[in-house]
Amino acid sequence: MSGGLFALLDDISVLARTAAASVDDIGAAASRASVKAAGVVVDDTAVTPQYVQGVAAKRELPMIRKIAIGSLRNKLLIILPAALLLSQFAPWALTPILMLGGAFLCFEGAEKIWGKLSGHGKAHAKPVTELGPEQEKTMVAGAIRTDLILSAEIMVISLNEVAAEGFWSRAIILVVVAIGITVLVYGVVAVIVKMDDVGLALAQRSSALAQKVGRGLVKGMPTLLSVISVVGTAAMLWVGGHILLVGVDDLGWHAPYEAVHHLEVAVHDALGAAGAVAGWIVNTVLSAIVGLVVGAVVVAVLHVLPFGPGGHDDEEHAPATS
Repeated sequence: MSGGLFALLDDISVLARTAAASVDDIGAAASRASVKAAGVVVDDTAVTPQYVQGVAAKRELPMIRKIAIGSLRNKLLIILPAALLLSQFAPWALTPILMLGGAFLCFEGAEKIWGKLSGHGKAHAKPVTELGPEQEKTMVAGAIRTDLILSAEIMVISLNEVAAEGFWSRAIILVVVAIGITVLVYGVVAVIVKMDDVGLALAQRSSALAQKVGRGLVKGMPTLLSVISVVGTAAMLWVGGHILLVGVDDLGWHAPYEAVHHLEVAVHDALGAAGAVAGWIVNTVLSAIVGLVVGAVVVAVLHVLPFGPGGHDDEEHAPATS
């Protein structure tokens, strides 16, 4: 009897260790997948605050919550099933689809730079207004539609990182990625959009230190948003360019990726202890250059065609959503 009990306890401990190892593996895989999607995550974080610009302070967090819930629905109910079916029955399509997403990232990054240089991308401050239920619903729906594109890129990039895993492991990993990235993005967005309110509240306190910190937060918010925008643009070009380099290598054209890789290795070997960081910087910069070139070509083509953005410069547009 006791022998049977000890055997049962031993089996349970083995199962527990196996489960713990599986959890660790899933966590590590989800972490790798999330890092690869970093460029889109930063872009998503930089995009969302514009949807609550000009909205009364009391409605900012409720709107962000609605957008976050819509984003989670996008990832779990639309993108995840499609991505899993694709990876199960047509894995050969992952690389071309991923490259299309990479090209889109390059286009978005180059489009932002073109907008800055041409003056077409300047944001206009919105007066604070009380939105009616229908107006708020329309703004939230627009944000969720934009999120669908960004979320699709995040999930496909993440899926590509765990394509070798089993079906259920892929499903669990992608669920973890979807929930984790949504919480991260919209948690950061909530902090960003409320930071000026926190600053104003601190500035009205009697403490000189609190007033100083509050004024600093209020003054620093435009700079922070500008930094996020710049980092987001750079990340899109880097991630998009890297996706294209790896994609063409997987499809059989090895020269571009090998050239970048050889230069990265040469720098790594030449600089000793600092070589790892320097090699990563070389790879990142060259990937970003590739992304900028590809994106610039797409922007040029779209602005030449009559149905592209360049054909409607005289029309009134909403602020860019990428």
